[in-house]
Amino acid sequence: MAGSPSTGRYEKIYAVIRKIPRGKVGTYGQVALLAGIPGAARQVGYALHALPGDGDVPWHRVINAQGKISPRTGSDHDVEQRILLESEGIIFDQRGRIPLDTFQWDPLRRSSRRTPG
Repeated sequence: MAGSPSTGRYEKIYAVIRKIPRGKVGTYGQVALLAGIPGAARQVGYALHALPGDGDVPWHRVINAQGKISPRTGSDHDVEQRILLESEGIIFDQRGRIPLDTFQWDPLRRSSRRTPG
C-alpha cells in the first residue's frame, strides 16, 4: 500500500506508539488524538493490523479505553500482548483490565530531572 493516503497516517500513528515508554500503555483513542486524527481510534487498529512483524513499534502497548486488550479474530496476539505487558511490569486486575490511572502514558508528564546548582 505504499503511497496510499493511509501510509502517511500510519507513520504518524507509529511515531506516537514508539513514544509510549516501557511499563506504560496508551489507548487507541489517545494514540489517534496524539497523531492528529482525533476520533480515529479504529484507524489506529487498522494501522496496527498492517504493521510488519519485524518492526520497532511496540504495538503491545496499545489497548482499548476500558483498559483491556482487544483480541483479534483468529489470532493469539492477545495472549502474546498480555505476556509482553506483564514482562514490563504492567498488572491486570481479576477482570483482565489494566488500571489506566496507574499505567496509562501521560505524554505531558516529564520525568523530574534536577539541574545542578
